[in-house]
Amino acid sequence: MNNGSKTPVWQMVKEAVQQMSGECTYPAIKAKIRSMYGGDVNDSSMTCSIISGAVNHPSRIHYNENKKSRISDTPYDYLFNTGRGKVVWYEPEKHGVWEITKATDGNLVVRRADGVGENSLSVVETIEGPDDAYGMFALEAHLRDYLARNLPKLPDHTAPLTLYRADDRDGVEFQTDVGPIDILATNNGDFYVLELKLGRGPDATLGQILRYMGWVKEHLASEKKVYGIIVASDIGQKLRYAATQVPNVRLMEYDLKVDLRPVALHG
Repeated sequence: MNNGSKTPVWQMVKEAVQQMSGECTYPAIKAKIRSMYGGDVNDSSMTCSIISGAVNHPSRIHYNENKKSRISDTPYDYLFNTGRGKVVWYEPEKHGVWEITKATDGNLVVRRADGVGENSLSVVETIEGPDDAYGMFALEAHLRDYLARNLPKLPDHTAPLTLYRADDRDGVEFQTDVGPIDILATNNGDFYVLELKLGRGPDATLGQILRYMGWVKEHLASEKKVYGIIVASDIGQKLRYAATQVPNVRLMEYDLKVDLRPVALHG
């Protein structure tokens, strides 16, 4: 069957997962969709629909249908994230009730809305799972979201970068056919691809960001310029040398500061 032009991609994802049992990986879901609807379904659209439909995925807030406070009990809330690139069918009685709500700083967050269910972990703990590497991913996601809300002003610019916004989503974890861009921003019509590394930025990051830049140039920028910015806590010598040969890529380091505040107890 191939009626991809009539069926929304999120509905394709929903139908595919319903027909699969247990935990599903992103590639398995996509393969199932293509077997049902043909091979011309856009890969990044499927990824976006999976993320948007997962009630406990922190990045779902970057999609238009999730840009307001609400309980996750609509037809668009049907997946539960069990680890990086893995989901199961969402069962509120098992996974708890989730919501999109405003944090104390006014920004939208994804969190548990109740204390019921087998999984009483916070959203960060749920997403992390037992894998230390995935825990690093979750921390990197928090850092990415902070940077997206506080985009820098480059030395030769008069204004900070602006987060790119498309019809259905913004530029955070922007899905492409060659992988997700951490942050896609603009300035005076030009595009800026930001790739964030939690620790030291390996020189392989240069090839990664050039791949994203090429995609943006072909699909979004047209005659506009595309720049890359690699952001890491420590830029190594190998990456510094490599970047000297790529004039459209900049390197930036960040420092983290953690402030602790006392919490008043009840009683």
